[in-house]
Amino acid sequence: MGLFDFLSKKEKAEPAASAKDMARLERLLSNKLSQNFDRQDAIDTLSKMGTAQSAAALLKRFDWMLDPSITDQEEKEACAKGIANAGEAALEPLILYCKKAQSLTWPLKVLREIVPEDRVAEEMLAILDQFDTEYVRNVEPKVQLLQALEAYPSDDVRVAVEPFLGDMSETVRFNAVAAVFGMKDEQSVPALVAALDSEESLRVKNAIAQGLLDRSWSVPEELRETAAKSLPPGYSLKDGKIARS
Repeated sequence: MGLFDFLSKKEKAEPAASAKDMARLERLLSNKLSQNFDRQDAIDTLSKMGTAQSAAALLKRFDWMLDPSITDQEEKEACAKGIANAGEAALEPLILYCKKAQSLTWPLKVLREIVPEDRVAEEMLAILDQFDTEYVRNVEPKVQLLQALEAYPSDDVRVAVEPFLGDMSETVRFNAVAAVFGMKDEQSVPALVAALDSEESLRVKNAIAQGLLDRSWSVPEELRETAAKSLPPGYSLKDGKIARS
């Protein structure tokens, strides 16, 4: 049985809790020192509400890990179910949560459940739009988004991921290269050549060069000089295409 198979019939939403009750429920889910029984009761109560406010509270449980891991997994699965129970009302708090989240593993799972497949990329781009290419201590959310977007090739996604070829993090840039090539669009060649020219990481340079070689994409004539001088060792430019030297 899949994680959300039990959502075939949405539970009837319960009346909204008071501000005092909501604050108490949020505290229970935010604190790993709270009792397991109390946390489970909070998860059950919030899951039955099916509102944006309850979804925002349930998202807080994704902020921390618990030992034993099986209990952690079970609680997070229950929270994911509860968030999905709110349907698209959970979208706004979910997107806002992703801006400060340390990991997007669970939020992205929930996202795929509450919107139709043909809108998943659009909502992922709304999350990505909250990030820029400046330095951040934790790059995992950006990396996870870029990896997820590889599966949704389109012109909109291509335009959104190309700027991350210039991210301050080498890890993000490396994953941005994979995401750009995942778009399967030769229009990205100028952006890739520009990234190749400014890149200092040999790993990223190799990824760009090998990607261009594998796809046999042509470099526009006005960019060939730049591409030729920027290629990493072992690659050359012949007749406008990358080759092994």
